[in-house]
Amino acid sequence: MFVALKDAPKNMPRKSPSAGTADRRSFLQTALVGGAGAALGSLSPALSAARASSLRSDSRAESDPAPHGAEVKSFELDEVTISQLQEGMKSGKFTARLLVEKYASRIDEIDKQNDKRGPAVNSILELNPDALAIADALDHERKAKGPRGLLHGIPVLIKDNIDTADKMMTTAGSLALLGAKPPKDSFVAQKLRAAGAVILGKTNLSEWANIRSSHSTSGWSGRGGLTRNPYALDRNPCGSSSGTGAGISANLCAVGIGTETDGSIVCPSSANGLAGIKPTVGLVSRSGIIPISHTQDGAGPMCRTVRDAAILLGALTGVDPEDSATVASQGKSYSDYAQFCDPNGLKGARIGVARKYAGFSDPVDALLEHSLDALKKAGATLVDPADIETLGKFGDSELLVFLYELKADLNAYLARLGPGAPVRTLKDIIDFNERNRQKEMPYFGQDMFIKSEAKGPLTEKEYLDALAKNHQLARVEGIDALMDKHKLDAIVAPTGGPAWLTDLVNGDAFAGGSSNAAAVAGYPNINVTAGFISGLPVGISFFGRAWSEPTLIRLAYAFEQTTKARQAPRFLPSITGA
Repeated sequence: MFVALKDAPKNMPRKSPSAGTADRRSFLQTALVGGAGAALGSLSPALSAARASSLRSDSRAESDPAPHGAEVKSFELDEVTISQLQEGMKSGKFTARLLVEKYASRIDEIDKQNDKRGPAVNSILELNPDALAIADALDHERKAKGPRGLLHGIPVLIKDNIDTADKMMTTAGSLALLGAKPPKDSFVAQKLRAAGAVILGKTNLSEWANIRSSHSTSGWSGRGGLTRNPYALDRNPCGSSSGTGAGISANLCAVGIGTETDGSIVCPSSANGLAGIKPTVGLVSRSGIIPISHTQDGAGPMCRTVRDAAILLGALTGVDPEDSATVASQGKSYSDYAQFCDPNGLKGARIGVARKYAGFSDPVDALLEHSLDALKKAGATLVDPADIETLGKFGDSELLVFLYELKADLNAYLARLGPGAPVRTLKDIIDFNERNRQKEMPYFGQDMFIKSEAKGPLTEKEYLDALAKNHQLARVEGIDALMDKHKLDAIVAPTGGPAWLTDLVNGDAFAGGSSNAAAVAGYPNINVTAGFISGLPVGISFFGRAWSEPTLIRLAYAFEQTTKARQAPRFLPSITGA
């Protein structure tokens, strides 16, 4: 959920096995790989092959072979939207079962390292062995009763920190949670199933949502290995929702779900050419999602179009008794956000330009100017500059809150798994990683975990003061003050720079980013593709007050329709000059 603090303004801080543990992991991996054929006997050959291939990644996580060039054939479902899929199912061209089979076949073809010599994006950890049965039931229901709504029969990929009480695991990419079985679906999974979506599989991520180490490489996990950017395979997909970003951009599924604490929806959406919505904290329940920070965590859609993201967001909202933050969404949420997708939505809008988030790259600055011109031509009034006066003053307190809340929230999540959980506390995870350094820490360590474990309870004055500072500076004196001063509908800024070269030795190389104010405030943020630099997508962010998703969707959709910047990835082995 965390892009690591390396994407924040420069004055912010960066962020021998025991017999029992070794035997447990060895058994699990043998069962997963060796038993795949028996477990998948009822599935189609395409889904069986893709799932078995994805499971094999668990036993080779330490191996990250170099990407190679490959000609990727066109795919019938390339760039297809939810509405187009629904039209296809209505006409009989598609069925939910056929969509599952087609996506599974494509995953086997281009996502995994196999004898097909595809690009091996490595975005998907595990496919759902029940996907075909779920699709068949939904097809039968459509014939008998009609569709439930726009997500009926639509395949969706979700990040591997979102609980599903099915045959798939939820591990946050860590070998420490192999075999862990959540007691029930997360609220997000419940809502997806209720809407008629088919949960196709779990995506790879930056392990533990990028909070384990201040020198991590985004897109790498001990369980899944390295996810690659589909635009240039040697470049990083950003994190922590790396697999969702790369997989949806590569057209391996219709739509996807990511999570964010600070930047981990909007950054991979920018780096992979997607529309990504980080909602107001409390709009979408976090129950059943492996946490970092209950004051900043959130799940949200990552899609190829703003309209698809709006449709998916509407399916996720609702008050959840297990997440007290959702109570505040009553009267402020919608089940249909697509209604706000107005191609003329920029007319009359007042938008502030947060210039202090720019200036880290001449090409990004040029792309920002092009985007601002597009906003003005579409009828928006720009207040330029419109900078958050407190920017750069809440980085230390944000990190401090993370360290306290990670320990408390993660321990509470692990307790939900019950006495059979492979690890029960953050201290257990730290110890597991030390015992399994070769597989879990071949490239970077766990300094953030160790610092978090040293913190006390959430009643400590240091924590309470830091949290109060965050909200005062990011909300009251930050976004709210700026929008009041200039009577703004939204604020825009570059989301980040082009994807950097993946470097497993030195870690990530964020050039810049604009996610932190909205993240610390708990306010919504939407990334939209603004254009390309040397063949790599770069996005701009629209963010604003709490519960302003309708306004932000209206503006982002109108910008998207004006620019139509999205281009499908080409799976190049490398790009020079970016």
